[in-house]
Amino acid sequence: MTGRQGPALSRRSLIGAGLGISAAGLTAGPGQAFAADRPVARRVSAPVRGYAFLAAAMDAYPDHGDIRLAQSYTDQAGLFSTAFTYDNALALLAHLATRTPAGLIRAKALGDALLHAQNHDPAHDDGRLRQAYNTGPYTFYDGSPQPDGFVRADGTANVGTQFGFTGTAVGDMAWAGIALGALAHRTGARRFLDGAVRIGQWIERTGRTDEPLGGYKFGVDGANQRLPFTSTEHNTDLVCLFGRLARLTGDRVWLERRGRAEAFVRRMWEPSGGFFYTGTNDGVTVNKSPVPEDTQTWTHLALTSRRHSRSLDWAVAELAVLDHSGRTNSTVPVGQSYEGVTFSSASLLANEDAPIADGRPKPDRNGVWFEGTAHLALALRDRGRPGDEARARRLLASIERAQDLLGDGQTVGGRPLPGRSGVVSASSPLDTGFGFGYYPYRHTGATAWYLMAAARFNPLRV
Repeated sequence: MTGRQGPALSRRSLIGAGLGISAAGLTAGPGQAFAADRPVARRVSAPVRGYAFLAAAMDAYPDHGDIRLAQSYTDQAGLFSTAFTYDNALALLAHLATRTPAGLIRAKALGDALLHAQNHDPAHDDGRLRQAYNTGPYTFYDGSPQPDGFVRADGTANVGTQFGFTGTAVGDMAWAGIALGALAHRTGARRFLDGAVRIGQWIERTGRTDEPLGGYKFGVDGANQRLPFTSTEHNTDLVCLFGRLARLTGDRVWLERRGRAEAFVRRMWEPSGGFFYTGTNDGVTVNKSPVPEDTQTWTHLALTSRRHSRSLDWAVAELAVLDHSGRTNSTVPVGQSYEGVTFSSASLLANEDAPIADGRPKPDRNGVWFEGTAHLALALRDRGRPGDEARARRLLASIERAQDLLGDGQTVGGRPLPGRSGVVSASSPLDTGFGFGYYPYRHTGATAWYLMAAARFNPLRV
């Protein structure tokens, strides 16, 4: 995950703004359809309501141009119109998971927005994407206005400078490349493949390292300085991206690059415990704590290795949480409970007497991380061992209950959301153990992962 191993701001370092407007023009879920002007009724399925949220996030600023990204979090989270690159890649993939014409239209619109950002960066012309962009106007905390939509008057992409989201991480780039590659495969459109190739080339130039542990480094900060960390998650993403580029282009150079990324991931395996470590800070020494959830699930989805799929059992056993109103610092309403997994081994040991960060609430050690719960559900369904499907269904039911009951009254761009739409990032405030937290705000990324899990759509399978 971007920002995990160092001081660079993450898309998850500040938990942010987001979504809004009506159900008009929303995308139907798998196997379902409805007219563009049909309201979201309470009886419609949980996936349809999830797609209503993604549509609202994407259409929150209709007066600011047709080229747009989806806002990442609801307004209440405090990041205004911030649209993280990672979240938008996930939203694109979730729209492809519908396998409907309406879903493809939205996926292509998001793909074209990512290409616009790549081709109209205000300072670089080398194929990079920034950590985040602004997709609509707002007034910042110091009173300074941010008047533009995603495309500024001069045509450049509106980079998220006010929050410092100006760096470029290999993981964010990889997910954008994965999404563009999937779109190229679905449509045959050359522009999407060209964008994905440019992303791969930037990663090769910027990230490749010959340090003892190998792999690809973290990326660059906002000053374009190379960051020293190497992430298991990032290199897992590259296993998919480089493998997909090899298939789509026919160029075997991408297979060598895929092998380099995969070799790093396998070096992070702890056979005695059956899990993957997070990565390295210096290219020499493995970071052994904290141990995060996503390096256990994404590795299965990307590697499909029977030997390493024990990592899912580790996540189920070691990161399981049950959140309810009786828990210390829980914000879950009385009478409700949610099961799933937390972010990392450190989340379970968080100091419940201290705020997660300045101005933030105290953590609940049993807060459920719904994004991670969704990709665990997907990975279990993909693995398919006895009991996996039943466990995945329980996790999905917990996420759907959260969509029904948590985050009510939240807005995007000051506009109400369609009823019961969008999954909050966490059931209660939780401390990740990596210097930031998650909170109960409806989130594009968590919703997209839920929709892919519900559709059995593995975004990391080449």
